[in-house]
Amino acid sequence: MTRFATRSDLSALPVEVAPLLLGAVLETEVEGERVAVRLTEVEAYHGLGTGDRPDPGSHARMGPTARNATMWGEPGHLYVYLSHGIHSCVNVVCGPAGVAGGVLLRGGEIVEGADIAERRRLERRGAVRAGRDLARGPGRLGDAVGLRHPRHDGIDLVTGEVRAGARARLRWPDEPVGAVATGPRVGVAGIAGTAAFPWRFWIEGDATVSAFRWGRGAAEAAGSQVDTPTVLD
Repeated sequence: MTRFATRSDLSALPVEVAPLLLGAVLETEVEGERVAVRLTEVEAYHGLGTGDRPDPGSHARMGPTARNATMWGEPGHLYVYLSHGIHSCVNVVCGPAGVAGGVLLRGGEIVEGADIAERRRLERRGAVRAGRDLARGPGRLGDAVGLRHPRHDGIDLVTGEVRAGARARLRWPDEPVGAVATGPRVGVAGIAGTAAFPWRFWIEGDATVSAFRWGRGAAEAAGSQVDTPTVLD
């Protein structure tokens, strides 16, 4: 069972909210087409002055900019940014207004609108190898749910207000999922992509979770060894 998320659900720091988002369902309706994805993998990011230590992997690590402005707003909006000039990646803004932070939606299972998600993926990226790959990775997830940078950046999950022909809502699980694993973030450069920041959370054993890969310089910073993921109680 699920219910619509409230701002209070998302008002804690991203590293605290992130594991609670596992099992939640992001619903989008874009130009009349509806897709829902059950979240199975997420990553937390903190902005300047957020939490107990600087996060060098965050877009907001240096403070407010035009690009990261949504991260500094009230919780419950989506920060949609462009990665590598191609991929629209979707983040849930968390924490009080004025405290920057977000949770990147890294992977999920399409539970409604798989045909729409597959068509979008084919139009933008080519072949889809398997159903589990429709939203496996943040770029694929962004394609699947139809949210695009910059027109959907800032869309409100709580009110469901329409922005640029799209509406998004988040359904919060009544009960936490089972085994949740935590470890280094994927593809993040330097120390921010090591076990010093075990801020990636995923549902242990789920087929839609993406594979780990080192970011630039992260393996060297970590001593070239991936720590064994921790499974939370």
